[in-house]
Amino acid sequence: MKLGIKALATASAMLFTMPASADTVCDWIDFAQTIESAELGPQMGAVKPTEHAHAQTQVALAMFEALDAIDRRYESYLGLPAGDPKASQDAAAATAAYQVLIAHYPSQKAALDESYAVTMDEIADARARESGRAIGQAAAQAALQAGLIDQSVQQVPYLPAAQPGVWVPTQLPVFDPSSIAFKPWIMDHADSVRPGPPPSLGSEVWARDYAEVKELGAKDSKVRTPHQTLMARYRITPNMMPSYRIAADMPGRLPVQNARMFAMLGMINDDATVAIADAKLHYNFWRPITAIRNGDKDGNDATAPDRAWEPLIPTPNHPEYPCGHCIFAAATAEFMKAEVGNAPSWGVRVASRSIPNAAVQVLPSWDEWARQVSFSRTLGGVHYRFSNEAAEVMGRKITQMALTKVMRPLPKARKRA
Repeated sequence: MKLGIKALATASAMLFTMPASADTVCDWIDFAQTIESAELGPQMGAVKPTEHAHAQTQVALAMFEALDAIDRRYESYLGLPAGDPKASQDAAAATAAYQVLIAHYPSQKAALDESYAVTMDEIADARARESGRAIGQAAAQAALQAGLIDQSVQQVPYLPAAQPGVWVPTQLPVFDPSSIAFKPWIMDHADSVRPGPPPSLGSEVWARDYAEVKELGAKDSKVRTPHQTLMARYRITPNMMPSYRIAADMPGRLPVQNARMFAMLGMINDDATVAIADAKLHYNFWRPITAIRNGDKDGNDATAPDRAWEPLIPTPNHPEYPCGHCIFAAATAEFMKAEVGNAPSWGVRVASRSIPNAAVQVLPSWDEWARQVSFSRTLGGVHYRFSNEAAEVMGRKITQMALTKVMRPLPKARKRA
C-alpha cells in the first residue's frame, strides 16, 4: 500500500492551503477496508456487526470534515468549525482516518501505527503537521459520535411465520432488529422511502415476473446465456474502487472533493441499508425458491409449480422485497452521475469480489451498470423484476435527498473553484 506524499501545485486562490495528495484520501479508504477485513474477515456483502456497521463511513466522514475545516468548500455535516488554513491536509486526513480505525479495531494497532507513521513522517513542516493532526483528531472524535443507534427506536425481534408443531428453517435473517434502529444520515426515518407493497399474487405482473425468474434464474436454465451466467456471479459483490480511483485522479480534483465523494457514498449506502432492511422486514415477501416450489398455492393459474426448482446462486438469508443489490447500485449510480457524469470518458470500471481474479469490466454509463446489477439478481434466481425496479427508485430517492440536504457546496467555493 502506497501512502506517500505527492507535491501538488496550488492555485492562487488557495495560497495558504497545503493540499493533500489525491492518494492520501484514497489510500486510507483502501487501508480502512483492509483493516476491517483483517479484523472481521472477508464480508462478501454480509451485514457487519452492529458496532462496526458504520465504521467505513465514519472514516470517510472524518477525513471530509478535517479537510473541509482546512479548505472550506462545503457545508460541514458535523458542525466542525473552520481550522488553520496552513495545516497539512495529509496530516489531517490521515489522523482522522487513523483515530476512527483505532477506536473501532484496537487489535489492529500495530498495522495502523506503522501506516500512520509512513504518512506523518513524510510531512517535513512540523508546524503544519501538528496543526493538521489536531484538526484530524477533532474530526475523528465528532465522526465517532455520529451515525449511531437511535435509542428511541424500538428493536422488535423477527418472528418466523410458523404453524404450531411444524418445522421451519431456524436461521434468523441477517438483518437483525438493530438494522433499522440506526439514526439515518440523510433520511428522516427508516421508512422514508419505503415502497408500496409487492404486486398481488393474482396479478399479471406477479405471473410475468414469476415466469421470468423461473426460466432465467434456474440453476439448470436452458435459456440463460453463458455470459449472463457469468454476470450473475460477477455482480454478487461488486468492487467500485477502480472507478472511484479514476474519478479521484481527474484533473483539477481537490482532496476535499474526494473525501466528500467517499463520505457521501458511505452515508448514502448506510441509509440504503436501513431503508432496505425496513422494507424487507415489513413486507416479509417470499423468495423465488419458495414461491416456485409452491406455485400452486398462490391462487394464480398462470404460475405452475416446479417442486425441485433451485436458483443459480445461493439465496440470501432475508426476505425478498425489495432488492438490496439494486438499491445500492441505483443510489451509487445516481451519486456518481452528479459527481462525474453518467458516461465518463474512461467508462464505468467495476471489479468483482465474488470472482476476485476476474478482469475489471468497463461499462458505458452508470445507469447501464445499475440496470445490469438489477438484472443480474433475476439471472441469479433470487429476485423478481418488480422488486428490482422498486429498489432502484428507493436508491435514487436517497441520493437525491443527499444531494439537496447535506455537504452542499458553499457559494464562495463555487466562485473560486
